[in-house]
Amino acid sequence: MTKTILFVCLCLLFAPGATAQQPQAATYVTIDAPGAGTAAGQGTYANNIDTAGDVVGDYWDTDNVAHCYVRAANGAITTFSAPGAGTGSGQGTGACYGINTAGDVTGNYIDSNNVYHGILRTAAGAITAFHAPGSGAGALQGTYPWSINEAGEISGQSIDANGVTHGFVRSAKGKIAIFDVPGAGSAAGQGTIPYAINASGTIVGLYLDASSGIHGFVRTSSGTITPFNAPGADGTYGYGINTAGTTTGNSWLAGSGASGIVLATNGTFTTFNVAGAGTGNSQGTVGNGINKSGAVTGYYIDANGTFHGFLRSAGGKITPFDPPGAGAGANQGTDAFNLNNAGTIAGSYIDAGNVIHGFIRTN
Repeated sequence: MTKTILFVCLCLLFAPGATAQQPQAATYVTIDAPGAGTAAGQGTYANNIDTAGDVVGDYWDTDNVAHCYVRAANGAITTFSAPGAGTGSGQGTGACYGINTAGDVTGNYIDSNNVYHGILRTAAGAITAFHAPGSGAGALQGTYPWSINEAGEISGQSIDANGVTHGFVRSAKGKIAIFDVPGAGSAAGQGTIPYAINASGTIVGLYLDASSGIHGFVRTSSGTITPFNAPGADGTYGYGINTAGTTTGNSWLAGSGASGIVLATNGTFTTFNVAGAGTGNSQGTVGNGINKSGAVTGYYIDANGTFHGFLRSAGGKITPFDPPGAGAGANQGTDAFNLNNAGTIAGSYIDAGNVIHGFIRTN
């Protein structure tokens, strides 16, 4: 489930299990990008979906080099690689997680020195590289975009020369502002990680404090930052935000694993678990994405370490699912990554041979 840092999974936890029930009405389309490798650990990730049904993702080829793609709603797939991307194993163009309704995409590339660079690719195919101020120039340092909104604003993280992570926002005109959550740690491996930005420019993410404790935060477009912690949790993770500012993610409790959360704009927390989710430290339920109506998608890990997808309606009804072909072993199965306002879900699954495939799920 975990990608390399080029494709950091929107989860710092977890693993897979029980057979999920699939509604009769749901249909699935498998996405295998042209050129994707077919060996274990290779294949295609589907990372996000826009209102029109266009999907953005990335794939590993037969040489374990990464590339990005956009799949149009009509099924046409366009692959691309950023100029300057490295061609060695573990390098390339990836972490393409952000897409807006205009078809603009954000992601990053790893150069031949294993340094990360942010990219913006327009719907017309023009690619612009960018670097957050203060980003390090050493291996596994640099700039990591995560999300792009309708205005073309990009949010993400940068890692400096000391290995500390900072948040950034890049305007549609290219101006980049750096920010840190008050209380974020300043040692290597600590700091601020923004994951998603909504149409009004509000960002959700997480930060690691000086003790490497994990907390969620929301940052408004004016720069006001509000940390949050789920009641009784040992750690809180913010991953998705909708147009109203309602967020999703997960809490974590030692010995009990992860629980999905929804945080309303009035500060009310709702905690939920999918039936069949395991209760061990690397198990449980994670909310990845939330749409305009408040429906949440994500994954859960069962007691056997198998991943399964789920859809939670705004009213709280939870539907587990697995696309046909998803593996049932440990560290196999389904990761539902995001959904659009129509409720169509994009995600990935790992099959019984440990090959990765993207999927689209439509009700």
